[in-house]
Amino acid sequence: MLGGQTWDVFISHVSEDKAAVARPLRDALTKLGVAVWLDEAQMRIGHSLRRKIDEGIRASRYGVVVLSEPFISKGWTNHELDGLVTRNVAGEQSLLPIWHNLSADDVRRYSPSLADKVAMSTGEYSIEVIAQQIADVVREDGVA
Repeated sequence: MLGGQTWDVFISHVSEDKAAVARPLRDALTKLGVAVWLDEAQMRIGHSLRRKIDEGIRASRYGVVVLSEPFISKGWTNHELDGLVTRNVAGEQSLLPIWHNLSADDVRRYSPSLADKVAMSTGEYSIEVIAQQIADVVREDGVA
């Protein structure tokens, strides 16, 4: 908890997936009463990108990771994922993966341990259905 601010979910994504997945997911989750950390809503001029992201990860109960080809190929997103996985392994946060334009084989090649997690694919489910599933998980755990 940072200055009293906490979020239900932190959305980790690349800018290439912001319009298609991250923003619509944030909007759908917010309508369902889920508090969402999304970079563009939390970042201001002069902020430290790394510090704000670390704060968001620390103050969020769940880490939603939008895995895609651009996500896999970028260094910064792997830094975010490392932080989310560390909290997941420590039992401090749960990881909720979303596959965007990726197959199970793609995810297995990238990270066998992530491929083991039950995920939802944007190719099979609408953003609204994915948001409802996330909201259900958040609510099962207590507060939303």
